Amino acid sequence: MNFKVNPIFTTETTSILDTINAFSNKGILFGNGQRNIIKLFDLKDKTINIKSFKIPNLINKIAYKYFRKSKARRSFEYATILLNKGVGTPQPIAFLENFNWLGLRDSYYVSEHLVTELTFRELVEIPDYPDRENILRQFTRFSFDLHEKGIEFLDHSPGNTLIKKNLDGNYSFFLVDLNRMEFHESMTFEMRMKNLCRLTPLKEMVATMSNEYAKLYSESEQKTFDTLWKYTAEFQEQFYRKKRLKKKLKFWKK
Repeated sequence: MNFKVNPIFTTETTSILDTINAFSNKGILFGNGQRNIIKLFDLKDKTINIKSFKIPNLINKIAYKYFRKSKARRSFEYATILLNKGVGTPQPIAFLENFNWLGLRDSYYVSEHLVTELTFRELVEIPDYPDRENILRQFTRFSFDLHEKGIEFLDHSPGNTLIKKNLDGNYSFFLVDLNRMEFHESMTFEMRMKNLCRLTPLKEMVATMSNEYAKLYSESEQKTFDTLWKYTAEFQEQFYRKKRLKKKLKFWKK
């Protein structure tokens, strides 16, 4: 077993470990649990969020033991890096990895549970969402700040940014599902645009984001839009191609 606790929560180490060990029998299910299972628990005056990652296949069992860090460990370490860089994410609390003779058996990531008004997905799915354009522009500035800090969030997709309205009317953004990230000294324009291409298929949203991003970066609004829309269209085509292929391959399940 490999178990690490955020120093802030050292006094709760035993309680955290006991809670993880009770994961299968206790807790409130959060989300649909299709791939990874997330449950909510109480820890003193906090609600905590424990993610149990899908049992890895044979190759990954071995890889996560000997060659690369598990998703749970990466989530914990990347959350720590983000907070140190001033980027919003739920407070990391702990991670646990269980190994057997073959490799990684199971793993868990523990973080503080945040209750927020929406995710980026609502901006895509609800065209008349209140204050939508303002939120989208603030989100674009948040993404620009990520890029300026060299943070390439590889899962920068609609469900992975939590959005909370502040008392002053502005918004705070929190990244979740953190196990795929890369950190750079700097990011090129192409890298930046490609990093935003999974967020929305809507051209009007891409236009608003391009307009706001171009105010902050040294490229024209037209080039920003053309580049971002090119990568967006490519991603959408690839996404639906994979979806059609999966549907054909799984015809026997009907």
